[in-house]
Amino acid sequence: MQKNNPTITRAWCVYDWANSVYSLVIISTIFPIYYSAVSKHPVTGATLVNFFGLELQSSVLFSYAVSGSFLLIVLMNPFLTAIADYSGRKKLFMQLFCYVGSISCASLFFFTRETFSISVVLFMLASIGFTGSIVFYNSYLPEIATEDQYDRLSARGFAMGYVGSVLLLLFNLAMILKPGWFGIAADNTSLAPRIAFLTTGIWWFGFAQYTFYHLPANVYQNNPQGSWVLNGVKELKKVLNQVKELRLLKRYLLAYFFFNMGVQTVMYVATIFGIEELKLPSDNLIITILIIQLVAIAGAYGFAALSARYGNIRALIIAVIIWIGICIAAYFITTAYEFYVLAAVVGSVMGGIQSLSRSTYSKLIPATTKDNASYFSFYDITEKVSIMLGTLAYGAIAQVTGSMRYSILALIVFFALGLIFLSLIKGKKSLEPQGEAEAVATS
Repeated sequence: MQKNNPTITRAWCVYDWANSVYSLVIISTIFPIYYSAVSKHPVTGATLVNFFGLELQSSVLFSYAVSGSFLLIVLMNPFLTAIADYSGRKKLFMQLFCYVGSISCASLFFFTRETFSISVVLFMLASIGFTGSIVFYNSYLPEIATEDQYDRLSARGFAMGYVGSVLLLLFNLAMILKPGWFGIAADNTSLAPRIAFLTTGIWWFGFAQYTFYHLPANVYQNNPQGSWVLNGVKELKKVLNQVKELRLLKRYLLAYFFFNMGVQTVMYVATIFGIEELKLPSDNLIITILIIQLVAIAGAYGFAALSARYGNIRALIIAVIIWIGICIAAYFITTAYEFYVLAAVVGSVMGGIQSLSRSTYSKLIPATTKDNASYFSFYDITEKVSIMLGTLAYGAIAQVTGSMRYSILALIVFFALGLIFLSLIKGKKSLEPQGEAEAVATS
């Protein structure tokens, strides 16, 4: 297959456009607000919910649902990616996760108090579909582009994702804030959010078809013999043994584990921080989210240009240093205006560090491997575990100290550790295990 084919690279980027709406509309904005409203008892205001006979606080159940989704993906993906690599059916696995996620998301249209338990399950399935498809999607990057295009193409994908998700969010917010414009009765407050869930699922499912039509199904023309499962396990063991020899890749995963722990925690708790610490109203927080998304577009391209000039590792080091400054500033901010300014800074490095993290990992994968999905499963596991531990640490510190400001300040430790391990990645990078060892030894 010819690399850097414009049709194929465009189709790859379109999947970011397709699925990023789930992250923004469902994870970050409309779904959490709607979930909280449905969870609250209409008379007493109690937030204790019944989930298939179990009595839980709604916020606790929401956390369990998110964590459970991540945990299932962490357990499944190493084996599924190995099977996909061996069988040459990577696109099929990506499609299955996409369809499970998008259809489950669209089905949240039926989320009411009467369907609460099953709707939480649908939310978990949608999250599994979203996170599960990403690892197969990411693993296409080294297969469809040459190394000199990784940074630019990764940034382009993230930028398209930010643009698409903002457009759909604006449409859904208009429907929620001005229901009369869409023929929705003003007193029917649940219909507009539920339509938002439906449109998100349809958007994701629909635009993904362009991606699936153009992405190659079996890049390496694998012809599997025997059991896919048994041979997939053997494939995973082979890749694991290779990873053990890749010193730079292991150091990078360790660095990524720590700085991503800080990045993702900030992204997940920014809204809660604004509510609890600064007492910002919901419309201010929505403005903040939009600022972050829009600025992130420029940030993704900006850091791609920075890496072209100074190299990936130096560009990532610059990004991590800026994140440390963000944490220090967040400890002292007291006004909405300061929060907006800080949000703009967050956006400028959020898009950059996410797109650059993906492309940097692609460069550290052996150039001769055909097991890109298996390699990216380790990247995915590192990301998911860092999110779980980062948010757990943030909550624990806030509970002990009684203030989220100390939790934000504590994130500096994660970024500092990431910075230390990034600084250890020195020497001329080679994509083969022996070359990597020599490069590290001479650095």
